[in-house]
Amino acid sequence: MQQMNFWDEHPQAAPLASRLRPETLDEYVGQQHLVGKGKLLRQLIERDQISSMIFWGPPGVGKTTLARIIAKSTQAAFVEFSAVTSGIKEVREVMNRAEENRRLGMRTLLFTDEIHRFNKAQQDAFLPYVEKGSIILVGATTENPSFEINAALLSRCKVFILKALEENDLAALLRHALESPKGLGDLHIRMEEAQLRAIARFANGDARTALNTLEMAVCNAEMDENAVVQVTDEVLSECMNRRSLLYDKQGEEHYNLISALHKSMRNSDPDAAVYWLMRMLDGGEDPLYIARRLVRFASEDIGMADPAALNLAVNVYDACHYLGMPECDVHLTHAVVYLSMAPKSNALYVACCEAKRDIREQPAEPVPLQIRNAPTRLMAEAGYGRDYQYAHDTAEKLTSMQCLPDRLRDRRYYRPTQQGREARVKERLEEILNWKKNH
Repeated sequence: MQQMNFWDEHPQAAPLASRLRPETLDEYVGQQHLVGKGKLLRQLIERDQISSMIFWGPPGVGKTTLARIIAKSTQAAFVEFSAVTSGIKEVREVMNRAEENRRLGMRTLLFTDEIHRFNKAQQDAFLPYVEKGSIILVGATTENPSFEINAALLSRCKVFILKALEENDLAALLRHALESPKGLGDLHIRMEEAQLRAIARFANGDARTALNTLEMAVCNAEMDENAVVQVTDEVLSECMNRRSLLYDKQGEEHYNLISALHKSMRNSDPDAAVYWLMRMLDGGEDPLYIARRLVRFASEDIGMADPAALNLAVNVYDACHYLGMPECDVHLTHAVVYLSMAPKSNALYVACCEAKRDIREQPAEPVPLQIRNAPTRLMAEAGYGRDYQYAHDTAEKLTSMQCLPDRLRDRRYYRPTQQGREARVKERLEEILNWKKNH
């Protein structure tokens, strides 16, 4: 056996992810809700009817690839630049060229990667040219466009949400990489399906991570006397630096483990909760996914029994975001032990579900006139705000004013338990209800 030196045989090879970048929609992996047969975006691309749009999604899901596929299929001039390396000067130069193209009757499709990194002034520079039709703006971002892109610009763009790739999509992409002449097809590589699945799970929806991991594993594998490259579990584990191989082939274990963690905490079993937490981390689970589930648990299963649980869960999420693995494992342990030991109440969850059911099943009730605002004279004359009672004007800070619609006037959604601090909330609520009944 000898150590394979991939780069000796491919001295000028580009990274695997770059060599395998799809050039047509038929080669494109994932996002079938957008580019599947008959879907809106596919039709727009095939008809060359692209308008300004934003691609929003996590890294490695094909935002830039999709823009380049559009570039190959459109009759417009294509210009690409990144918000990381381009300033307002570069933006204006491109806009001037686009305006010249417009006068000549040619459209300009401008692809801007990481558009959220542009500041307000840079984004404002796009606006008049988008309005005039000088450019068709296609932006890519990993951040929520509602918060990161100017409202005026965003209102002129269609937002397409790209999803993290499914495990099956990534596994198919990895098999294609092993077989394609543009990828690793000129090598005789021996890998098990379970290993490809492990890489797919480790990549967490990111095609670039999956292909880079595969390439690293192949480069560090050994070649036998028959020129067969054997990727072992040990090599793969080192490349991923996690034991992702512990997850089963169908991904069912992912759901089994999060269920085990959740139900152990609900059952106030900190030892089981810590065990299942560590199983998930050892299997390569995203710590932020776990932290998000803990935030949900803090309100769904604890709620007012210990209001501090939500603060702690959110703080732990922030700590995981700042530190990442492996340092954040102790913060997650802190959270699951606290949540396991906290008093439990699902009263908030029940209230939420019952209110949603009434909204879904009952007519949309009008807001009672007494609790409507009356900013205009006409509204005041129509009775808006009449008979409103200001609680702060009373000694008890309470009034008998009805706030629910007539049909629901006696409906109770929140029914506090006797658990933890919620016992005091229950006592207070009963005092309020008795006072209102007597007044």
